[in-house]
Amino acid sequence: MQIGEAFVGSGVNAAHVNTVLGQRDGPVGTAWATALATPRAGHVPFVAVLRPGLAVQPMTLFVNKAGIEPGRHGDLTWGAAQAGVAAGVAEAVAEGIIDRALVGDLVLIAAVWVNPAAEDEEAVFSNNREATLGALRRGSEGSPAVVDVLAERDDAWNPFFRAR
Repeated sequence: MQIGEAFVGSGVNAAHVNTVLGQRDGPVGTAWATALATPRAGHVPFVAVLRPGLAVQPMTLFVNKAGIEPGRHGDLTWGAAQAGVAAGVAEAVAEGIIDRALVGDLVLIAAVWVNPAAEDEEAVFSNNREATLGALRRGSEGSPAVVDVLAERDDAWNPFFRAR
């Protein structure tokens, strides 16, 4: 199992993607199928596609971290963010981050944050493509290294919080 994380962009159009890649017949496959079969209000996992009828490989389950809000949020989540995730996965295969020979044996879960205030579909697409690719790269490298985590432990921050 490979677990990755990446945050790309800034402001409301930024992307935060977590990935879990593993065998179809293992625990990741079980989690993938369970998540697909158990949607809940505001969170309906779905298979990411490069275009209608062309699911990205490995089969990728898009799981939205933010409940769908009224307005453009749903369109940006199901449209630009989903297309960005699919393109990022395809790029990871093209670059060899995911072994092309193994895609039929693997499944991927992508947990994706789309800010309800997002507005720029091109930025949402691009940021999600890069965040997905980055998360998959980090997962394949086993990054971050523990030494890096420990070096930063006294300076924890994120776009929503920074200690003074």
